[in-house]
Amino acid sequence: MENIAWMAWTPPTAIFFALLSCTLAVMTWLAIACPEAERVGILRIPTTRGDRLFISLIMAAVIHLLWIGLVGTDTIWTLPIGEEGIELSSLWLATAISLASAVAIFRTV
Repeated sequence: MENIAWMAWTPPTAIFFALLSCTLAVMTWLAIACPEAERVGILRIPTTRGDRLFISLIMAAVIHLLWIGLVGTDTIWTLPIGEEGIELSSLWLATAISLASAVAIFRTV
């Protein structure tokens, strides 16, 4: 069990899976409420909402892996909450970039 200790359930992990679950729930509701026809964007291939979600999730994984490899996960800011404060990693910047790329993907692909 010691060799999988790094797989801890942390608040950012919980937030990620909660948001992913909400995204899938909303997309399922949208598929039922207003079915979508495939559209052709800048890739010049027909894509659906699910295709664009998959592309944006892969892009988010690549952005985060590149960020960890090139920049690291050093603390960039400490929120004054509690006795010790809450440290924010630079990885949150990669998350912001990933969200911006997801918006771009959903709008243009």
